[in-house]
Amino acid sequence: MSYKVLIVEDEITLQETLAYNLTRQGYETLTTGNGRTALKLARENRPDLILLDVMLPGIDGFEVCRILRKDLSAPVLMLTARAEEIDKIVGLEMGADDYLTKPFSMRELLARVKALLRRVEIIREELTAEQGDDDQLRRSQTAVLAFGNLAIDDGRREVRLDDRPLRLKPKEFNLLQFLARHHGIALSRDLILERVWGWSYDGNSRTVDVHVRWLREKIEPDPSQATRIITVRSVGYRFDG
Repeated sequence: MSYKVLIVEDEITLQETLAYNLTRQGYETLTTGNGRTALKLARENRPDLILLDVMLPGIDGFEVCRILRKDLSAPVLMLTARAEEIDKIVGLEMGADDYLTKPFSMRELLARVKALLRRVEIIREELTAEQGDDDQLRRSQTAVLAFGNLAIDDGRREVRLDDRPLRLKPKEFNLLQFLARHHGIALSRDLILERVWGWSYDGNSRTVDVHVRWLREKIEPDPSQATRIITVRSVGYRFDG
């Protein structure tokens, strides 16, 4: 499929070079050198990827990234002439997915773009598969999901272990419910984060790991040797009940 890339770069020569090379790779491009215009273009066109310069007139790239993260899920690759570590940290904390310091080779940039868009493709594939799973679940779903001595009551938002209610935080319940509804299916951390926390969440996939650890402490006979929430190497987690 053809991906849409928004290029936000106020150096016209670089902006045109980026647009030319990305177009040659089959991407549709939108360009601007202004932060406020970038926000408008992003909201109107919903790009699949954003190349975002840090130093922009009007509002800088950090602020653009922070605002965009409230309602857009597209990955952001930040471009900057500054190599200080603090700039990278600030960019990532604002929601950037990757960081490239100028000057950079076009080959490296294209490789980063391809990698980020591959993540977009994987998440879309997972969401499509999950939608099919959800349709099947809606046809066969019961009010209570039971797995041996563990029961998850959707209607009452209650989890019982050995017929005793467990005290779960709201996100812990949502996570367990989501995993259980996809029993036996390996789910990526990114997909779990998007479906349980939402795209507007400012954190990263480590949040999933932390909540899984908390859940294991409450539902696993031996949290160090998990038999219910299984870690799938290089993917994420699978609920085996």
